[in-house]
Amino acid sequence: MTLAKVFITGKVVKNPEKRFTQNDLPITSFTIDANPQDETLVRVFIVGNSAETVEQTVKMGDSVLVEGRLQTNTVKTTSGKDKKIFEINASTVEKISGTSAQSPQSTAAKESNLVQFSTEEMSEDLIDEDEIPF
Repeated sequence: MTLAKVFITGKVVKNPEKRFTQNDLPITSFTIDANPQDETLVRVFIVGNSAETVEQTVKMGDSVLVEGRLQTNTVKTTSGKDKKIFEINASTVEKISGTSAQSPQSTAAKESNLVQFSTEEMSEDLIDEDEIPF
């Protein structure tokens, strides 16, 4: 059952696995921990060209942002109880941080590309209540 569109962040706890459908369409799946305090595990599936990219770039320990449709499934445990499983049929997976070590030069280059705003610049551009048309 599809519940809603979601955006979720989490740490990858299982390396992505790529499989293929009968029509040779790639599907990559992996598991993320969305809430480390409660160990809320969410299974993520992504299909198509993005599946190949995710399988090559995302590894266990990486932090990711996932956008997609939230689905729930119910499975029976070995003790016979029903257990809900949360799954996301992802449309986008973005790597937030990774486990690979970066050289100091590449980190410095990324930091120099960051845009910094001054609070004084921002305050001059604020709109007064009298200027709002409604």
